[in-house]
Amino acid sequence: MKPANPDPLAQLTEIRAIMERSSRFLSLSGLSGVGAGVVALLGTAFSLRFLESAFQDSGVVGGYARLLHSSAEARQRELPGLLFLTGGMIALAVLVAFYFTRRRTHHGGQKLWSAPGRRLAVALAVPLVAGGLFCLRLYLGADVALVMPGLLLFYGLALLNASKYTLDEIRWLGVTQIGLGLVCLLLPEWGLLFFALGFGLGHIGYGLVMYNRYERPGAAAKPLVSS
Repeated sequence: MKPANPDPLAQLTEIRAIMERSSRFLSLSGLSGVGAGVVALLGTAFSLRFLESAFQDSGVVGGYARLLHSSAEARQRELPGLLFLTGGMIALAVLVAFYFTRRRTHHGGQKLWSAPGRRLAVALAVPLVAGGLFCLRLYLGADVALVMPGLLLFYGLALLNASKYTLDEIRWLGVTQIGLGLVCLLLPEWGLLFFALGFGLGHIGYGLVMYNRYERPGAAAKPLVSS
């Protein structure tokens, strides 16, 4: 039998680590972030082509600019196609994240749908669903220029809300998304570029940091607990 560690500080650190593992989902995969970022960049390219063809009657140069200057009737007409494109991007990103995160939890001998995992999913879902419905209303109304900033802001808030149930790096990704959303409010005509920066490059950068820190061969065996 392994003797108990007589060092009180070491015992407290060990107890704290056990509490962290029982209350926080610490098996997010960095590769899932990279995959989601790649999906977002591909989705941005497809969206640009779709907008150029869908709103070609607006007389404005540039696919996203055509959307901003389109009528409410034209936007409503193209809504099914945009929802299909958006739903496909979300579904593919979720599948990529599920695959890599499940693989990491399996290798670590942990459960994916544990109590911390459920809390993390709920913390993410509530702001995302509310934000998605809010942005849909903006799209159907006269404030379509606020849709892209709204997506970034609500996603950043969702990450901040979920950060208390998972790795601390999620918080900084959320802050990045909120910052991009605020700048996008000032430059709405560049909304698709900010989407690519936030959902694409932001996820890729976050994923590479996470992979190098926790998953790369020779990296730390387990995530660092927050201070």
